[in-house]
Amino acid sequence: MTTCTSSREGQSRSNLGILFLRYKTHGPQVQLTIKWSTQTAVIGRGRVNCNIKPFVTFIPLSVSHRTASSEAMSCPCVLLSTGQKIPIVGLGTWKSAPGQVKQAVLSALDCGYRHVDCAAAYGNEHEVGEALTERVGDGKPLQREDLFVTSKLWNTQHHPDDVEAACRKTLTDLGLSYMDLYLMHWPMAFQRGTEVMPRNADGTIRYAYTHYTDTWKAMEKLVDQGLVKAIGLSNFNARQIDDILSIAKHKPVVNQVECHPYLIQSQLLSHCVERGVAVTAYSPLGSPDRPWAALGEPLLLDDPRVVDIAHRYGKTPAQVIIRWQVQRGVICIPKSVTPSRIQQNIQVFDFKLSSADMKQIESFNKNERLIIPTIEKDGKKVWRDTVHPHFPFHDPY
Repeated sequence: MTTCTSSREGQSRSNLGILFLRYKTHGPQVQLTIKWSTQTAVIGRGRVNCNIKPFVTFIPLSVSHRTASSEAMSCPCVLLSTGQKIPIVGLGTWKSAPGQVKQAVLSALDCGYRHVDCAAAYGNEHEVGEALTERVGDGKPLQREDLFVTSKLWNTQHHPDDVEAACRKTLTDLGLSYMDLYLMHWPMAFQRGTEVMPRNADGTIRYAYTHYTDTWKAMEKLVDQGLVKAIGLSNFNARQIDDILSIAKHKPVVNQVECHPYLIQSQLLSHCVERGVAVTAYSPLGSPDRPWAALGEPLLLDDPRVVDIAHRYGKTPAQVIIRWQVQRGVICIPKSVTPSRIQQNIQVFDFKLSSADMKQIESFNKNERLIIPTIEKDGKKVWRDTVHPHFPFHDPY
């Protein structure tokens, strides 16, 4: 058993905690339980020191950063291999419509979120930046160092000559001088240009074939220039992660992938944790608002098994699913533009799922990808980018 010590001696502690598993090739080998206090009167920051990574540290809001809605709010953080602390629950901004995302970010910051996940391809970073400008800076409720902001390099900007300009455009849109984390959104390159989805006359994507290792080397220069504090990956499979690690000067700190109870990603999670790469789950609630869902297709949040567990804990189905990810040590970025749901999604630190319920939720796995581009071919829906040599989902994980 790995032991941990906290620098917050003398503070009262609850019996709540997050259970983390240090994965080896054949499954969990080392078990670590981290506990924290639910007191909100503590000023300053607490740390949990431990000899394996990633792990969670308790970071309460300082008094000066609290609002009435965030009075009792605090969020554990995962310690990245760079030493950065990323809040384990953040706000996702994918599919947040123009005119909605600014208020969503403001609501999130006001109720205690300190982690915002963005991407150039979402087309709403300027609006996210407007919200950050209102809340962050001298004389405002938050300082820049209080936040963890992630964005992503889009597929049309994989050419090494395009990477810095893409990063600087995102920084301008967000109104920031640096990003905490910059991810390669996909391993596949599209044709260079201003179109987000460059297409041929027949509607197929115009691909490019810049290798992701060449893109990575250009991204490393962003770290050296101080434009980003760390870089990472998104939608990469295990083999592609190892390709990056084999050439990396600055190693990826995160791999952000689709992950929910219908796609639990256990093998990929094990692979990443072995290599000191944290995992972030996008669409952790199964993207219930995805417009391409078939009519009558069951939604994860309506799954009667999830609803039953939620009822037993007096929580919402979304809270149960987010808590399940937290107890696995997976960073979550649920998206919502509804203030009440935004607040509920981070209120997951006052209960703990039993080991039986954790196993039951894992048993829902169907290895089903809900978030993958598809096209119509011969009357059937098929994955769109399978012909690209860097398409990540041919591999088992």
